[in-house]
Amino acid sequence: MLIALIAKDKKDHLDVRKRNRDAHLAYLSATGVVTQAGPFLDDEGQMCGSLLILNVSTMEAAQAWVADDPYTHAGLFETVELIAWNKVI
Repeated sequence: MLIALIAKDKKDHLDVRKRNRDAHLAYLSATGVVTQAGPFLDDEGQMCGSLLILNVSTMEAAQAWVADDPYTHAGLFETVELIAWNKVI
């Protein structure tokens, strides 16, 4: 099942994102469930959140994936939303 992960960073946490980016990207690669991913950008072009598409068996698996993400461990996100998603194009 495809799950859209929409996360918004806490205010003034760009440094947290940058410090943990390599570990986050390694996690994406190692887990093998991310089909698309990229950061949201603010008006200045700085990263301020994330959009990922996860291919997992259950919503619980998506929740567990988020819980293990280095960005989650670093306390980067203000909000995280997981929504079942249907790819059309």
